[in-house]
Amino acid sequence: MNKRKKGIWAENLACEFLESKGYILEARNFRYKRAEVDIIAWEDKVLVFVEVKYRKTDYFGAPETAVDEAKQALILDAAAAYAEKINHDWALRFDILAITGIPGDLQIEHIPDAFFPQI
Repeated sequence: MNKRKKGIWAENLACEFLESKGYILEARNFRYKRAEVDIIAWEDKVLVFVEVKYRKTDYFGAPETAVDEAKQALILDAAAAYAEKINHDWALRFDILAITGIPGDLQIEHIPDAFFPQI
């Protein structure tokens, strides 16, 4: 599987996982300038922006460690644009869904409130 196909596969898994937890999916792969948000969903009245990270192993670190400050800044920019687009001015949350392993032996870790904008 090439990198793009792995990304789509991981995002599909993440969507299934979130839906099984009661999230309502709003959008996928929302782009704003150079930024992209993998999944946008609702948990009750909270608009949740989810970054999905997949690694076959954690040899080079856990998947969530790839969401560094630069990546967070891009996600925050895109989230602000999306919230403005839909006129949402209340609760936002930024989660990471980290997937490690191979099909048949996967670990999925959902990290709610993984980061938040610095004010």
